[in-house]
Amino acid sequence: MKEGLLPIGKMAKLNHVSIPTLRLYDEIGLFKPRCVDPETGYRYYDITQNARLDMIAYMKELGMSLSEIGEALGREDITLIEELLAQKNEQLHEQMRQLKARHDAVERAIQSIERYRKSPATGTLSLEYIDRRTVWGIPCTENFYQKDIHSYEKMLMRLRENLEDAGFPQIHSYNVGTSIAREDFEQGRLAAGNIFIFAGRTVPGGQSGCRVVDSGMFACVYLDNYDDEVRGITMLREYCAVNRCRVAGDYICEVMTGFNVFDNDPRTMFLRLQVPVTFPK
Repeated sequence: MKEGLLPIGKMAKLNHVSIPTLRLYDEIGLFKPRCVDPETGYRYYDITQNARLDMIAYMKELGMSLSEIGEALGREDITLIEELLAQKNEQLHEQMRQLKARHDAVERAIQSIERYRKSPATGTLSLEYIDRRTVWGIPCTENFYQKDIHSYEKMLMRLRENLEDAGFPQIHSYNVGTSIAREDFEQGRLAAGNIFIFAGRTVPGGQSGCRVVDSGMFACVYLDNYDDEVRGITMLREYCAVNRCRVAGDYICEVMTGFNVFDNDPRTMFLRLQVPVTFPK
C-alpha cells in the first residue's frame, strides 16, 4: 500500500460509497485518486480528499446532477454553485406544484366516486350548499345539445389539447363541466356555453384563464346517463319555478365520474346537474 494513502476499498468504506461509484467519479474526472499504481492500476486516495467527496455527496443530496457538480467544482466559482442551486430550487418547487395538483385531482376523484356510491336514485332532486370552486375552460364551438355524444367528445378532445398547452396534468380532465348561460337556461334554450375542468386549489402557473364559481345554494339533480341531461334540465327549471327559487347564475353539468369502468361504448358518466339559486325574503 502507498505510504499514508488509502486504497479504493478503504476510501469507499470510510465515505459510505461503493467502489464502482469511486471508479465512475474517476472516469468522468469528478474525483480523481491521489495516485494510481502504474503496474497494478490500483487507485489510492489521501484522507484529506474526504472534503471534496463530502461536497459531492452534499450537492447530490440537493438534487444536482453529476455533470452540474463537475461544472461547478471544476470552475471553483461559488457564484456558479449558487446559480445552479437556485435553478434546482425552482425545479423542485415546480415538481412540488405538479405533485400537489395531482394530489388534489386524486382527492377530487375519490370524493366523486364516493358521492356516486352514496348518491340518491337517478333523477332525484336536491338543494345543496356547494363550496367555492375554481374552473378553467374554453368556449364551446359546437352546440352538442343539438347533436349527439360524438359532438361532445370532440369538444372534450379540444379541451384536453388546450389543457396540455396550458400545462395542466391530464388527470384534471376527468372532472369536467359544461355550462349554459343563465339567460338561456331561464328561457329554456339549450345552448352550450363553455366546457371546463374543475381546477382545484392548485392551478399550474397561476393560469389567467381561471374563473371562480361562487359558493352558495344549488338546485341539483343526479343522473347516470348522458342522454338524460336534457330531461334533467327541464326538471331543474320546473323545480325552481315550483319552489320559487331565483336562478342566480349559469347552469352547470358536472361530470362527477367519467371513468369507463362499466362498459366501453358509450362513455359511462355520473352527472350532477346544478344551478345556483337564491330565495326571495
